[in-house]
Amino acid sequence: MQNDVGKVLYTVEELQSRIQALGAEMAADYKDKNPMMIAVLKGSFVFMADLVRAMDIHCQIEFLAVSSYGNQTTNTGAVRLTKDLTCDIADRHVIVVEDILDSGLTLNYLMGYLKNRQPASMEICTLLDKPDRRQANVYAKYKGFTVPNAFVVGYGLDYAEQYRNLPYIGVLKPEIYE
Repeated sequence: MQNDVGKVLYTVEELQSRIQALGAEMAADYKDKNPMMIAVLKGSFVFMADLVRAMDIHCQIEFLAVSSYGNQTTNTGAVRLTKDLTCDIADRHVIVVEDILDSGLTLNYLMGYLKNRQPASMEICTLLDKPDRRQANVYAKYKGFTVPNAFVVGYGLDYAEQYRNLPYIGVLKPEIYE
């Protein structure tokens, strides 16, 4: 598995350092607001776990799942909700936690879907931002790293449901997915 990665972009130490800083920033912004942290599964589960532990405030967690990539390396544009929320978010301060903001198509769909549930506020926190591939007008208030236009895996991000368990984020060798 390690041999399939051409380059490590962010080490374990770099990830943890940036996530601690993001958690502190978000904790300051949401002090006394008990935000609802919504992880977009499956990719954000590792990031979400570390992020909420870095936030020294009361918060609640929730999960939803979507499918938009399948076994491809690009978003198909067809977003399908595969797991919905189990709680009401009306009048709650919501933070949608995503692994990567790429084309923006998935998050654009999700933000519209969640907005209909009338949260008090709603922001996006993404570990990785890939603005070169943006197709939808989506903005993340909280960002871990800006990444180049390369196919990245690890730390929850996958290719065909593999590589999520790498402890770092790396660029997958093209011969693996071409």
